[in-house]
Amino acid sequence: MIKDELKQKILDRSAVVGVIGLGYVGLPLIVEFGLKGFRGVGFEVDVKKADGINAGESYIVDVPSENLQKCLADGKLSATTDFSRLAECDAIVICVPTPLRKTKDPDMSYIISAGEEIQKYTRKGQLVILESTTYPGTTDEVLQPMIEEKGCKLDEDFLLAFSPERVDPGNPQFQTHNIPKVVGGVSKDSTETAAFLYNQIVDEVHSVSSARVAEACKLWENTFRAINIGMANEMARLCKTLGIDTWEVVRAAATKPFGFMPFYPGPGIGGHCIPLDPHYLSWKARQHGFDSQFISLAEQVNSAMPAYVVKLVSTSLNDVRKAVNGSKVLVLGVAYKKDIDDMRESPALSIIDLLRSRGADVCYHDPFVPEVTFDHAYTIGEAEPLRNSELTDELIRQSDCVIICTEHSDVDYHRICELAPLIVDTRNALSLDVRNGSKAKVVRL
Repeated sequence: MIKDELKQKILDRSAVVGVIGLGYVGLPLIVEFGLKGFRGVGFEVDVKKADGINAGESYIVDVPSENLQKCLADGKLSATTDFSRLAECDAIVICVPTPLRKTKDPDMSYIISAGEEIQKYTRKGQLVILESTTYPGTTDEVLQPMIEEKGCKLDEDFLLAFSPERVDPGNPQFQTHNIPKVVGGVSKDSTETAAFLYNQIVDEVHSVSSARVAEACKLWENTFRAINIGMANEMARLCKTLGIDTWEVVRAAATKPFGFMPFYPGPGIGGHCIPLDPHYLSWKARQHGFDSQFISLAEQVNSAMPAYVVKLVSTSLNDVRKAVNGSKVLVLGVAYKKDIDDMRESPALSIIDLLRSRGADVCYHDPFVPEVTFDHAYTIGEAEPLRNSELTDELIRQSDCVIICTEHSDVDYHRICELAPLIVDTRNALSLDVRNGSKAKVVRL
């Protein structure tokens, strides 16, 4: 049986693992397989990215270059743009992006492209696993028919499963090996074999009854976060209206040892998952005539936060008799979260765009991001790129307003408070002891 043959290859480490897409999900995964003794082949469409990986240069914060170099030196990893090498692989894991179209509908083009490459080079005896976040039904409605078009039969010629990625870039506590892995196959043998493979590299595997359950699990996780962040953002706006310190309220509520989990407000939501995944779930719901009202409301609240931050800036400047038009605004942090370089869906980009559309002279400082570019299709203000500014005393002093969008650890916030005339803190980066004695006017969410 194909299941038994694959499990034996996995057990004796003769199984070759192919990973399609070497980004924030794929590169940590293939390196983890390499460190555990598996030979991996990474597939990329970007020649420069593949060449950099083969040179031992990691561009992912969670993958130390020395780990990558060890896998290369041991002959356990190679990156390629030659998809014909998929025929070498016993297990193929798809880790490609799943963005949204402008209409907020799922863009399945990357998954379909990966499926087409697998379809070209498929052979008997392969396990295919999709990790890209997608709507329930993708694995058996999209990938399974593509492979079966080549005359392959499930459980006889190939196995197919879904296992959602749970990457949290920049999190030193939870990485690939110690994040529990959910696995659901389109057949019992597929689930069992995929779970057996992941058991070789992660501490805990949780098997579910189907690929659809695993697909829904991922969307539930991130929709839960999006809705609760939306509530935190709405509570922050309410607290501001009532003249109450939002952050003190959250700290007080978090002392309850049961029935409450703290979520924190911010300038909006970013990253590849939380802003996008709920749309995959609501899109699928609409196909079945179901109106997912909580998801829609949370999206409205969260997507309105950049405009709310700009309103805070405008009101705060007005209080000191200045207009947004012509004011110098310094944005601190443009990555979507602290201490990483990932700018996907970062609310800072919308804030910059909105400010520039109102005539503000905007610059930014982010030690992780050398340049910011803007997509003309989504820009209402200037679309000209910005380059990272050195955080000099003069720059801080000359800024009419400093906005803390991302609270990177290596920024000296005491210095910011000493030199800036006005600060809008969207992340509660300025602790009470930093604010005490500050010469700056500080406005917080």
